Amino acid sequence: DPGPDGMTALFYQRFWDLTGPDLVKVVQNFHSSASFDERLNETNICLIPKIDRPRRMAEFRPISLCNVSYKVISKVLSSRLKKILPDLISETQSAFVAGRLITDNILVAQENFHALRTNPACRKKFMAIKTDMSKAYGRVEWSFLRALMLKMGFAQKWVDLIMFCVSSVSYKVLLNGAPRGFIKPTRGIRQGYPLRPNS
Repeated sequence: DPGPDGMTALFYQRFWDLTGPDLVKVVQNFHSSASFDERLNETNICLIPKIDRPRRMAEFRPISLCNVSYKVISKVLSSRLKKILPDLISETQSAFVAGRLITDNILVAQENFHALRTNPACRKKFMAIKTDMSKAYGRVEWSFLRALMLKMGFAQKWVDLIMFCVSSVSYKVLLNGAPRGFIKPTRGIRQGYPLRPNS
């Protein structure tokens, strides 16, 4: 589906001779200046019902509809980041890296609980704690994200590129097909964001 500018990926592909040079220029300018016209990062949120006759917001799945030009910029960054993720993410982390599955954690958890139940030495020394990080990406503080990337050794230029992408977003919610309202977040990483590891 198209973003707020109404242009689809197919439009850019079909009319590449006309659109390509301008799109390439937008990407190159972003990489040299670490900024772009924030209208490129305007995003429509479409609410898809998870069930028949939803009554609460939790019964909808928000889908972010971004402009294609923004998707291209973030895809370039994402592709570069994916090359170094295996070196950055611990071997014990079972997601976000090719060849690792988050479902592997189910087996590890089952083995640990079995050991806790059956090994007498574990009964009085260990406990299990379940935490739910529901909507965790929506709570990420941007200042923390910036500080973390710098602490991990990313170049200031790279951090500036990422942070501009993260912080320049604005939202409108599609109601009956028409964009309504204006939301300018101060934290969080949106659902469907190309730089999110699971996107």
